[in-house]
Amino acid sequence: MKATEIRELSDKELQEKLNDLKAELFNLRFQHAINQLDNPMRLNIVKKDIARVKTQIRANELKSAQ
Repeated sequence: MKATEIRELSDKELQEKLNDLKAELFNLRFQHAINQLDNPMRLNIVKKDIARVKTQIRANELKSAQ
């Protein structure tokens, strides 16, 4: 997911996206533990997407606090 796409989401959508990404990361880690993960690079992509979403959530918090 690109940063420009993330910036367009509302606060509620960002929270939903964060929850979905965390669930996906859990599933990927589980698959990795039992050696059934097809694409190990997907772990890194999901982690970076989580960081992007959290960054945007924090930026929105700071913007609303001003």
